[in-house]
Amino acid sequence: MHKVVITDFIADDLAPEREALAGLATVEAFDAHHEDEFAGRIEDAAAIMMYHNIRLTRPTIERLKHCRLIVRCGVGFDNVDHAFARERGIAVANVPDYGTEEVADSAIGMMLALTRGIHQFNTRLRDRPDPWMYTVFAPLHRLRGRTFAIVGLGRIGIATALRAKSLGMDVAFYDPYRQDGFDKATGIRRVESLEDLFRQAAVLSLHCPLTAETRHLVNAESLEWLPRGAYLVNTARGGVVDTAAIPAALASGRLAGAGIDVLPHEPPAADDPLLVAWRDRNHPAYERLIVNPHAAFYSEEGLLDMRVKGSDACRRALLGQPLRNVVN
Repeated sequence: MHKVVITDFIADDLAPEREALAGLATVEAFDAHHEDEFAGRIEDAAAIMMYHNIRLTRPTIERLKHCRLIVRCGVGFDNVDHAFARERGIAVANVPDYGTEEVADSAIGMMLALTRGIHQFNTRLRDRPDPWMYTVFAPLHRLRGRTFAIVGLGRIGIATALRAKSLGMDVAFYDPYRQDGFDKATGIRRVESLEDLFRQAAVLSLHCPLTAETRHLVNAESLEWLPRGAYLVNTARGGVVDTAAIPAALASGRLAGAGIDVLPHEPPAADDPLLVAWRDRNHPAYERLIVNPHAAFYSEEGLLDMRVKGSDACRRALLGQPLRNVVN
């Protein structure tokens, strides 16, 4: 009987995983918060399922003697050293299609809550109900015809683009790795440079992976490319944005609002500059910033999809069947 380990995040009765791997493997969940907790417990694992609360680095991967597959049960896989795993002959796969609808819906939901003033009015009037008037956040502008700018046209980026297009927005994207023709297939515009995309964005929505190329892609300098009064939404990876630059951009009016679902460190430290501004009733971020706890992916259906698809990947590996969604 093989052993499959779930490193983090999941800590219930493991019914979906055990059903998928019945007769083939035992399943253990560690609910770990750091890979140091794996010593002496993970070496005999034939497959590993991991989420976003921990990292798997070279020292841990070196101890894996029988592992055939590491599954990152999610889209991003920057928290596993997939290059070194490849050197060790261990496949790394992700689950790229589990939460496409949920993340796209969340990105559009954050955009609407900000651009229609829903979040701002609610926050302001709860604390200061006078005047009870729309003018406290005037002017707001019609969305139809304004540019919804997307960085990264993967599955979630396309789903978000189609939702924005249905609202009558002018949808543009930048993705140097997306082949020609996707613009024609989706009916949206390709923009050839990141700066050009930023300069025309009424709303900037991020849907790219975290890589050396995209880390801090949004920073104090690139925020200055945005038209004054633009909105930022990040449901991708926390490190794509230098979040320390957001409070100043909100204070200056460069950003009219920001919706942040992901942070570089989760949970964030109490003195994180973004969180300090968000909690400060005297800072514009208090009314113009939405912060969520890496929740855009979540629905009961999506969470079950993630677990079942991750378990199915392990089953394929243990049976010697062709693997899907291998990233290394």
